[in-house]
Amino acid sequence: MKQSNVIIVGSGIAALQLANKLPKDLNVIILTKKEMTAGNSYLAQGGVAAAVAPSDDPYFHYLDTMEAGGHHNNSEAVLEITKKAPELIKGLWQSGCRFDEDGEGKLLLGMEGAHSEKRIVHSGGDATGKHMVDFLLSNLDANISIEQSTFVYELILDSEGTRCIGVKAKCMDGTNETYLAPHVVLATGGCGQVFAFTSNADTTTGDGMALAYRAGAELADMEFVQFHPTLLYVDGKTRGLISEAVRGEGGVLVTAEGKRIMDGIHPLKDLAPRHIVSQTIYDYSRRGIQIFLDITTIDDFSSRFPTISKLCSEHGIDIDKGLIPVVPGSHFIMGGVKTDLHGRTSISGLYAIGEAACTGIHGANRLASNSLLEGMFVGGNLADWINSHQVANIEEASIMDIPNQVAKREARMCILNQTVFDGELPDMALLKETMMDRTGIVRTKELLTLQNEWLAQFSLEEWLEARLDHLQPSELNRLFMYITASLITQSALDRTESRGGHYRKDFPHEDNANWMKKQIIHQRKNVKDGKHEFNQTALAT
Repeated sequence: MKQSNVIIVGSGIAALQLANKLPKDLNVIILTKKEMTAGNSYLAQGGVAAAVAPSDDPYFHYLDTMEAGGHHNNSEAVLEITKKAPELIKGLWQSGCRFDEDGEGKLLLGMEGAHSEKRIVHSGGDATGKHMVDFLLSNLDANISIEQSTFVYELILDSEGTRCIGVKAKCMDGTNETYLAPHVVLATGGCGQVFAFTSNADTTTGDGMALAYRAGAELADMEFVQFHPTLLYVDGKTRGLISEAVRGEGGVLVTAEGKRIMDGIHPLKDLAPRHIVSQTIYDYSRRGIQIFLDITTIDDFSSRFPTISKLCSEHGIDIDKGLIPVVPGSHFIMGGVKTDLHGRTSISGLYAIGEAACTGIHGANRLASNSLLEGMFVGGNLADWINSHQVANIEEASIMDIPNQVAKREARMCILNQTVFDGELPDMALLKETMMDRTGIVRTKELLTLQNEWLAQFSLEEWLEARLDHLQPSELNRLFMYITASLITQSALDRTESRGGHYRKDFPHEDNANWMKKQIIHQRKNVKDGKHEFNQTALAT
């Protein structure tokens, strides 16, 4: 059993921003299921959106974010983050994090889809995430300890079930370990691996959402999944991301015959919001027509986009020919563990930041390059909140009492769970394929119902109350993907309209009269007759 002041589960931008801004006298443990750089943040090719140009204004950034999000966003949160964005960029830049500059020492700004101004700050061309993660890692102090290849599989609640006081994890040597702290932060990233085609790292299997849901926390907006329009597509598989910045620099989507597919679809054409571009490409692919990204008008492509050029070369694509084969794939989930702008969840002592969280900033569809921004913004906010709410000031949070609370809870759990559930889990490849086909870019009641019924055969409620100590990491991955897939599918079935990343072919229009609101997923746990009873409902609030 290990004790600390703060536990951070995950190692992306949000996690590292939080760790760097916490007081140096706090004992902080970062737990990550693989290596520190194995997540989505390190892969981020795009940049950070901020209204830093003289012709730009945070209010324009606000308007673009609201429009991309289908006006499903928390408008106050969007206004706050867009106002703070220039300060965040300036702070990183002045601290030594290098961003690309023009010949006069000013930030070099790029254009991306659904932005009305050039406001995308990059580092290393298309290696922004890598450079930012490396910078933040290099600044971690001695009070931060890191345990890699440590798979967190359960949140520990106190004996009353009202406060999170720690986590259980599988260690590299195969043993289980308990970590205790009054502040537990989920920064586990998204769930892109739930779908067959994805830009996401292998680690993004919905862990934080599944962990929070099993513990009884509120989740929101799980139906809103963003599908990035342009993933490199070779030999029937997606091979990596082709950044939206390529289209920002003049790349256009074409058929093999050279037909521009976005002409007449949207006023912004190839820079239309991502869900519109993805749906257009999807329509062509369903008819067996391969779509390409034409980069012939971009000068010095290899130097401007070195990461993408290397990716294409590794998979046999000659960029000198000017055509990159692309297909849409899952990229980002706007929903997640419901939080405020300080990362606080519905469970005391439990926080969520980054893509695992749903702050309301992204609405129904994330505006390009707002994700790294959100991670820095909320990660910093949470650090400020923890700084001002030390353990001694939090009711019933004395870390000295935690071992006793854990002992009481474990004794109660032994009575409630006398047997280990050893049910079947879905095959991972089949889960990904069926999610892509039935709960993917274009959805209908028939396909969603079919997927819901297929998922139901694996006994979700039994898995929600099962003890997991005996499961191996590969089985836990499957379980968390299964739980997350179930939440996405049910939420997509419930929302009978189209908005942002959620497109229902049978309900193709926005329904503001009935659906200008979040779907809050509640899971309530009660103890009756020595058993857990789950009352699982999706409530529109």
